[in-house]
Amino acid sequence: MADRVTVIGYDGAPLSAPAVQALRTATLVAGPERLLAAVTVPEGAERVVLGNVHVAAQRIGAHRGIAVVLAVGDPGFFGIVRLLRRAEYGLELEIVPAVSSVALAFARASMPWDDARVVSALGRDVRRAANVCRAFGKVAVLTGPGAGPAELAALLPDVPRTFVVCEHLGTEREEISMVSAEHAIEHEWSDVDVVIVIGPAPRAGAAAGWLAGERPGFPGPVRGWAVPEDAYAHRAGAITRAEVRALAVARLGPRLGDLVWDIGAGSGSVGIECARHGAAVVAVEQDAFGCDLITENAGRFGVEVQVVHGKAPEVLSRLPLPDVVFVGGGGPSTVAACAARRPERIVAAMSEVDRVAETRAVLERSGYAVEGCLLQASRLAPVAGGAQRLEPAHPAFVVWGDRA
Repeated sequence: MADRVTVIGYDGAPLSAPAVQALRTATLVAGPERLLAAVTVPEGAERVVLGNVHVAAQRIGAHRGIAVVLAVGDPGFFGIVRLLRRAEYGLELEIVPAVSSVALAFARASMPWDDARVVSALGRDVRRAANVCRAFGKVAVLTGPGAGPAELAALLPDVPRTFVVCEHLGTEREEISMVSAEHAIEHEWSDVDVVIVIGPAPRAGAAAGWLAGERPGFPGPVRGWAVPEDAYAHRAGAITRAEVRALAVARLGPRLGDLVWDIGAGSGSVGIECARHGAAVVAVEQDAFGCDLITENAGRFGVEVQVVHGKAPEVLSRLPLPDVVFVGGGGPSTVAACAARRPERIVAAMSEVDRVAETRAVLERSGYAVEGCLLQASRLAPVAGGAQRLEPAHPAFVVWGDRA
């Protein structure tokens, strides 16, 4: 194996003394072609252009001598260090970091970034990165082939976002562009390192939170989920009760990177609770006043919910693909339309027993493994003298299906 392997981060600034010393003594230097051209490689040292990183790692491991690996920015942050440390290569590393490409991107944009989410779309599902951009108002996306500004913007045409595209960071050709989604799709980009996706109203002067990547005050003023109905603005009786909401959200299992559909959203309580778990949410409601309530409630809890005014199932064809779906209104035909989009899970709540069998049949025909329950919670209510009585509620049927 190599006698010593030094991983050097490069951000365009002059190399530090330890990095210069490591390069001076190297007998093998590996890195992207543009970095190999940017530094002084010792005469006679073997050059390895990083293409297939696994092949390069094996080559480095078999080299007898002193190896240097060049990487953009901080090689320990979504970088090559994680791969080189795999036991199969048997490499012992010394790391000389530089300013990360994310830190450099935010510096060039003159923005703080302790409240930003950072996601990598490099070699991953760009759709999940786009969903994080839906859910949060400040996201830095590390990009790669097939997962650049155009692909990201194509998944976000229906939400107000600005794209700060950072090309050739740390080089003489560095260029920072602030564009709309439409321009991001149409433009041909070159060597993009980071895209910062910004919501319509970044709170530049707001106090910092205590946890990096979170909004100040997230996930909102109320502790826990399945919060009382009176925490939401709603019409009397027109809200998913807390006990049903608790089961629905538990079965949906919303996660960061997911997109949740809340169909027949009413006050938006189920979708908002999913958003408090970090998921992106599209809430569909046919009543205009209900749409206003959803927007108001999302603001109360400090989350972003995209509200679509329309009736299901007709409106569903123009929505982005969901990971999980809650159907609070619309019946079996709406469940069938949702199942046609192949989400991982579908949860439906209903009050009419007649709809249960049909909903179950629709899900089973669509290839879902189906379960369900009758849920009726009797709440304790105080009476005179300090006693308690049970206050029964109308029963609700909850049916859920997991995609087989």
